[in-house]
Amino acid sequence: MKILLLGKSGQVGWELQRALSVLGEVVALDRHGAEGLCGDLSDLQGLAKTVRRVQPQVIANAAAYTAVDKAEGEPELARTLNAQAPDVLAREAQQLGAWLVHYSTDYVFDGSGDRPWRETDAPAPLSVYGQTKLEGERQIVSSGCRHLIFRTSWVYAVRGNNFAKTILRLACEREQLSVVNDQIGAPTGADLLADVTAHALRHVLPPVGHNNLAQSGIYHLTASGEASWYDYARFVLENAIRAEGVFKLRPDNMVSVPSSTYSMPARRPHNSRLDTAKLRATFGLSLPDWRLGVSRMLAELFEGPKS
Repeated sequence: MKILLLGKSGQVGWELQRALSVLGEVVALDRHGAEGLCGDLSDLQGLAKTVRRVQPQVIANAAAYTAVDKAEGEPELARTLNAQAPDVLAREAQQLGAWLVHYSTDYVFDGSGDRPWRETDAPAPLSVYGQTKLEGERQIVSSGCRHLIFRTSWVYAVRGNNFAKTILRLACEREQLSVVNDQIGAPTGADLLADVTAHALRHVLPPVGHNNLAQSGIYHLTASGEASWYDYARFVLENAIRAEGVFKLRPDNMVSVPSSTYSMPARRPHNSRLDTAKLRATFGLSLPDWRLGVSRMLAELFEGPKS
C-alpha cells in the first residue's frame, strides 16, 4: 500500500511518518516537495498532479494554516490552505477510491456552554482560522470521498514549538506569569494523534475494513480529561521543577486570569472540550489522560528519548 503524507515536518506529520510506516510505503512531503512532487498546499494544481502521479491508497493531510491570529489579516491565504487544498485532495481521493485523512479543530465551535462538543453539534466558528477549517471539512464531506476527519485540540510534541515549551522558556526568564483560566480543553500529543490514525486506518482498509464507508466521517480525537491553560501551565512547571529544579518562576507565582486580560486578534473558544465517544466506540479505543502524555513529553525533553 502507498500512503501520501503532506506536512511531514510539522508536529503531527513528523509522528505520522513513524506511525504510518507499518501500514505501507509512505511518500512524505513538506511544502518544499521532493523529486518533482508538490507538497505546497498553496499550489493547488501541483497538489492534484502529485496525487495522480503517486496513486496512493491513503492521503494523510497533516499540513494547514495554523497561525490563528495572523489568519485574521490573511483570510484568503488561510482559505487556500485550509479549505481549497483539502477540496483538491478530496476530489482526487474520490477519483482514485483512496481514503483521505484530515485534521481539524475545536475552533469550528463557538466555545459556549460546558458540555463536551459532539460531532453532531452545529459548528459556529469565531475566527477566520475556525471558519476556514470548517470549510475544509465541508469540502471533504461533499466530495463523496472516503474520509477520516479528526478534530482535535491543544496539540503538542517534543518536536516543534508549543505551549508547554513556551511556559518552560518563560519560567527561566520571569518570576511571575499570568495564564488564562477560562478556556478549557485537553492537551493532546501528536504521537497520540498519529497512533490513533494508524489504528483507525487498519480498521477501514482491506482486508479488515473492506473500504467500509460506514466508518467514513468526522471524529473527535483528544486525550481524556480536561484542563484550563492555567492548569496545563502549572502542571508543566511543577513537573519541570521536579526534573530540573532551576527556574525563576515558582508555581505559587503563576497567576490565573480571565481571557479578557489579553487582547488578541482572533477570538478563542472558552469551551474546547470534545466528546470522543464516537471514536472510542467505532475503533475500540481507550484514550489516555492528558497528564500522561504531557509527562512523557517533559521526560523526553529533560532526559532525551528512551531506547
